[in-house]
Amino acid sequence: MVQLPIYLDYNSTTPCDPRVVEAMLPYFTKHFGNAASRTHAFGWEGEEAVEYAREQVAQLIGAEPKEIVFSSGATEAANLALKGVFEAYAAKGNHIITVVTEHKAVLDSCHHIERLGGEITWLPVDNEGLISLPELEAAIRPTTMLIAVMYANNEIGVIQPIKAISDIARKHGVLFFTDATQAVGKVPIDVNKDGIDLLALSAHKFYGPKGIGALYVRRRDPRVRLVAQMDGGGHERGMRSGTLNVPGIVGMGKAAELCRQEMTADARHTAELRDRLETGLLAIPGAHINGSTTHRLPHTTNISFPDIDANALLAALGKDIALSSGSACTSASMEPSYVLKALGVDDKVAHASLRLGLGRWTTAEEIDYAIVRISETVALLQARNVQYKNV
Repeated sequence: MVQLPIYLDYNSTTPCDPRVVEAMLPYFTKHFGNAASRTHAFGWEGEEAVEYAREQVAQLIGAEPKEIVFSSGATEAANLALKGVFEAYAAKGNHIITVVTEHKAVLDSCHHIERLGGEITWLPVDNEGLISLPELEAAIRPTTMLIAVMYANNEIGVIQPIKAISDIARKHGVLFFTDATQAVGKVPIDVNKDGIDLLALSAHKFYGPKGIGALYVRRRDPRVRLVAQMDGGGHERGMRSGTLNVPGIVGMGKAAELCRQEMTADARHTAELRDRLETGLLAIPGAHINGSTTHRLPHTTNISFPDIDANALLAALGKDIALSSGSACTSASMEPSYVLKALGVDDKVAHASLRLGLGRWTTAEEIDYAIVRISETVALLQARNVQYKNV
């Protein structure tokens, strides 16, 4: 029997893996030292734990441990990458290229940079959510310092051609930053093979704790320079001051290790269940998948249903199934998803769309239950709308 409620909002956050919690617990009590306290054993224990976790995170993305800068999450990491590069490379130029479907952490940071005198090119996407590589290359100027393109979109799961983007950036001597928050731990990432110079990630998206993330900063070929956005004690080699969240960092490291070991199995599991879910929901007349079905994450789907309002559907399902209509960071807004609008989806269809995110503990029984409940509820809402129109 299916235990309710069912959680299908893994893009918003993932439950902390019990093995991660187990690794963290001693660092709240027995090993509570400040990692910056270099004069006694309590501090040494904290520092040792942090450096081990730094290795674990680095291994997950093919980086060197010294290239990992811990932060409070991917939002802070993205802010540090964009604003830090803008200040550090002011002598080179003031131009950044990004994409209209980026996460708000990137979009709003770019708007902030515009207010400081920076120039931003906002690349469009096609109806599958992919950028045009020729348009990207054509947008590069002598003053371009950074290209910022999300690895995988948080609403539709579409994966951009990262290696091709980095090749263009390298060809023109431009740095490349990617917000890989949704991709890390879900698909293989190698910052060297992919040619990535800066990468943001967050532990709570891959079964780690909330409130901890990191920024990968390349140290050679090229060595990336940043101006710190958080001033204080010079922690994290001067790039991010503030007492380190040792339990959170330990948890992030353990989560990264588990993902590196189990990623293939997790991806196969979620992809099979996603396909099962899509097959069931696409049986609803007029249902449509938003975004590419070829270049995408294994655990994500975004589906539109005709003649309904997604908020009404969510309200009807809320006690039984946890879902969202888009990014958790913007779900309070009544505006249609800017990501779906960028794909050319009209407001009515955008308002009728659900994002479904599957994870490590999603079961086939839960998927089958979700198919039935969503299908029944969509049919009920459609019937009500038809009845209302006929009044």
